[in-house]
Amino acid sequence: MRTQSTAQQDSPLGVTPPVQPRMPWRVVAVEALSDFRLRVRFVDGTEGTVDLTALIQSPGAGVFAPLANPLLFAQVHIEYGAVTWPGEVDLAPDAMYDEIKKGSSGFCVGSP
Repeated sequence: MRTQSTAQQDSPLGVTPPVQPRMPWRVVAVEALSDFRLRVRFVDGTEGTVDLTALIQSPGAGVFAPLANPLLFAQVHIEYGAVTWPGEVDLAPDAMYDEIKKGSSGFCVGSP
């Protein structure tokens, strides 16, 4: 006599755990400040201020040039642990993290 097996259904939560950023340089909070500065906090609690003036106002600003509009600059948000603006403009969080971690308060991002 054969025994019947009961098929077990996998639930999406049981198969794939929720994504939790573990890299220390992943951004968890960002705030636009005056004069093209950002206040950022990383997943490990590291915090600092980033001055983007030199990047945004440089002759070679490229994709960052539109951020000279304060209304657009203020639309900063986080996507996948990176600082991002509308139009798919983003900053690599690891460079900001490294400089802030070194103790460079008021870290400035220079021209590209």
